[in-house]
Amino acid sequence: MSEPEPKWTVAVPAVSARDVSVRRGEIQALRHVSFEVPPGRLTGLLGPSGSGKSTLIRAIAGVQAAVEGRLTVLGFEPGRAGLRRWLGYMAQSSSVYEDLTVLENLRYFAEIRGAQLGGLLERVGLREQTHQLVRRLSGGQRARVSLAIALLGSPRLLLLDEPTVGLDPLLRRELWRLFGELAGEGATLLISSHVMEEARHCEDLLLLRDGRLLAQLTPDELVAQTSTTDMDEAFVRLIERA
Repeated sequence: MSEPEPKWTVAVPAVSARDVSVRRGEIQALRHVSFEVPPGRLTGLLGPSGSGKSTLIRAIAGVQAAVEGRLTVLGFEPGRAGLRRWLGYMAQSSSVYEDLTVLENLRYFAEIRGAQLGGLLERVGLREQTHQLVRRLSGGQRARVSLAIALLGSPRLLLLDEPTVGLDPLLRRELWRLFGELAGEGATLLISSHVMEEARHCEDLLLLRDGRLLAQLTPDELVAQTSTTDMDEAFVRLIERA
């Protein structure tokens, strides 16, 4: 029996979490988190290091153990085989082979996913590095290789864990422009960052601290509720209010 098609309609959230908790050893990484990620939008998952962002993204991707509560992705349980071709996941740690070239990496992962490369190299700005070994690339270029792999097959839900960390301001701006284009084409993006200023690039925000969801709102609502346009200060005011 073939797997049912995932759902992405206005009536079905791309991600739905109800009372989700995760304990990792002695650490309570997530504490009774509930939210919904609307389809076809760019949602920022923001909070300081250690707030639970990576754990939450792994749970949504279906690779996190010991997840309690109810979590659905495109209408189904995370990790279901039929969902894999509809998800793109970029972890913080590099998922590429350093002894292969950029093109060899993409061809390898494209074969696994049954996808075509199309214009991916151009889209992530790696055409000039096509035949370079990954180990000779800069950190920003390696990040773009990982992003290209996540984009293989035009996934409907993209989970990007700190994709802009350590990158120069120009490259960060270029990537956020690409993320906006992908959302405009109908993809749902959940992008984590510990840099609060990046909230300005998002349509919706999930703000985490110590494994708890502080708020789910838009950037404009965050400014209105905290009476400041400084995103770091806005986050602090939310903490103080909580």
